[in-house]
Amino acid sequence: MEPIRSILRHKKTSVKYYEAEASKIDPVRKVVSIVDNSDIKGSTADTEVSYDKLVIAVGAENATFGIPGVREHSCFLKEIGDAQQIRKRIMDCVETATFKDQSPEEVERLLHMVVVGGGPTGVEFAGELQDFFDQDIKKWVPDISDKFRVTLVEALPNVLPSFSKQLIDYTESTFKEEKITIKTKTAVKKVTDKTIEAEFTGPDGKKSIEVLPYGLLVWATGNAVRPVVKDLMSQIPAQKDSRRGLAVNEYLVVQGTKDIWATGDCAVAGYAPTAQVASQEGAFLARLFNTMAKTEALEAKIHELSTSLNISTKDSAAVANELEDLQKQLRRVRDIKPFHYTHQGSLAYIGSERAVADVTWFNGNFATGGGLTYLFWRSAYLSMCFSSRSTFKKGHGLY
Repeated sequence: MEPIRSILRHKKTSVKYYEAEASKIDPVRKVVSIVDNSDIKGSTADTEVSYDKLVIAVGAENATFGIPGVREHSCFLKEIGDAQQIRKRIMDCVETATFKDQSPEEVERLLHMVVVGGGPTGVEFAGELQDFFDQDIKKWVPDISDKFRVTLVEALPNVLPSFSKQLIDYTESTFKEEKITIKTKTAVKKVTDKTIEAEFTGPDGKKSIEVLPYGLLVWATGNAVRPVVKDLMSQIPAQKDSRRGLAVNEYLVVQGTKDIWATGDCAVAGYAPTAQVASQEGAFLARLFNTMAKTEALEAKIHELSTSLNISTKDSAAVANELEDLQKQLRRVRDIKPFHYTHQGSLAYIGSERAVADVTWFNGNFATGGGLTYLFWRSAYLSMCFSSRSTFKKGHGLY
């Protein structure tokens, strides 16, 4: 993660940054309540920030679907702290498994890593996890190398449902080579601190319950609305029928409001909740706000010239010509098109320096997978990093 302050110091415009949690938004008073939720508290724990225009880009939280034990016993993949917790948990499992006089059954449980969710996030993490073990853990503790297992659990009939069948089959065959077990048509029903209870639907439609012991459980399924967004939705009558987030119009304005915009996973704009969508929405809003600023400046200039034209006839022709030019500029500036998402393709890393890609190519899609696709995947993601510091870290997986 790139520190926000390192980005802001390179910006010419003055920006005030607060590291805090937005606990409540009041659209009537136009204020945001913020809370200092760090471990070290100052004299002010909570306060308010007023706004003229507000952009909400808080993303979503993990959907647990009300399954007992998920929130208490799973690791998630949303925040930087989640990544740190996962790495610590992996190393704790490895060290505990090698502890003196540990039972064989307990060693098998501790070294069984389960990932729930067969979308790109779950698939990429399962591949990275197997790589981490093959490239590092095996060298450090070779005596447990035959016990380490990764299992990917997915409720749907196959992983990567948004990809083509060709790439789904390639991913599944690659995972088989890497000894990653895929359990599709398997829905988690209950989680304890040591086991997962899941319902498997067989080819004949019969359902059976399976209990999977685990050392690490990573939950990578679906999104849920964050509390601050849910609270705001309850205050806006136009949002009463929205369930997955803030419904926005074609300019990303939150429906039922005037000066609030929403982007990313907390907004419902009719697109998939992906970083690619959020990135394009952010760029669109930047252009929109620049347009609004230019519009205000041009309107002020037009008003000033119109006033001077009424007061004095001196150089009235020149003023009239300038006024006409400004009005033409204003019409051009105001002519900003609604947000339109351009899908550039889907990428997923599947381990062993291989990746799959469904890339938009002219009027169709180009599906590919393998080592060369991995190089394309790696270069695409590294090119999006803010600095050499984050680029270097991005290139080192679970490090």
